Amino acid sequence: MKIAFMTLGCPGWDLDMICSRGHEYGYDGVDFRGYLDTIDITQRHEFTTGVIGTRRMLNDAGLEISAISSSITVCVSEKLKSNLDEARRTIAVAEGLGARNIRIFGGGDPQAEARDLAAIGRDCIESILALDGAQNLHWLFETHDRWGDAAGIRLLLDAIPNAAFGALWDIGNTCFAAKETPEDTLNALRGRIGYTHIKDAIYDPQHPLAMKDGWHYVSPGSGQFPLVEMINKLKATGYDGWLQFEHEKRWIPNLPEPEIAFPAFATWARSSFL
Repeated sequence: MKIAFMTLGCPGWDLDMICSRGHEYGYDGVDFRGYLDTIDITQRHEFTTGVIGTRRMLNDAGLEISAISSSITVCVSEKLKSNLDEARRTIAVAEGLGARNIRIFGGGDPQAEARDLAAIGRDCIESILALDGAQNLHWLFETHDRWGDAAGIRLLLDAIPNAAFGALWDIGNTCFAAKETPEDTLNALRGRIGYTHIKDAIYDPQHPLAMKDGWHYVSPGSGQFPLVEMINKLKATGYDGWLQFEHEKRWIPNLPEPEIAFPAFATWARSSFL
């Protein structure tokens, strides 16, 4: 397996810093979820007209592009046009960067029937996969919100059997949001995992950094999530892909600085699994 960090965790870093620190900390790849003041990298010249130079910088630093994390949300019928527009832009950027994995969301009205939402998602994905170049990529929905439990995961995967569509296992979401065991999740995912998000947390509603649900993020390996058990079970399925550290600094500014969090994750992951 290989390790990657996400730019969500270093919103103030420019490409020089991403390359130098990623290399210094021993990472294999970087996942782009925003760059500086822009969340959609397909809107920036570094990833459009300047993409050749950007890819060269990253590769020269020994970094692959593990994924592009988009905002595409497939189970919302009103978003079909914007989803397709973003998908077209993302395909072009992925080709330029040499990336294969594209993170997308399921989403949808939480009050709607899950099967109806899955049908909307199927239609959207089929439209995306009809775009030029789309079948060369891996479109991975994150186990998130209503699509974080085993029943929802399986429903969406069964609705879209195309091999170009799969799942991104966010271990934290299925552990503390869906409250399911690794066996539950892995059975639902059954060979469709293309990528992972790794994070850890402690439940303490009184903690000053606690979120609304009472959890607060800590360095992986120091919290309450059974990460070692979950990743070892994942490895036992034959998974040999990316372990991506999701540090949500852009959304939660009082989290530790990336200069602290990123090397800590790399050290823990290499001593535990690699």
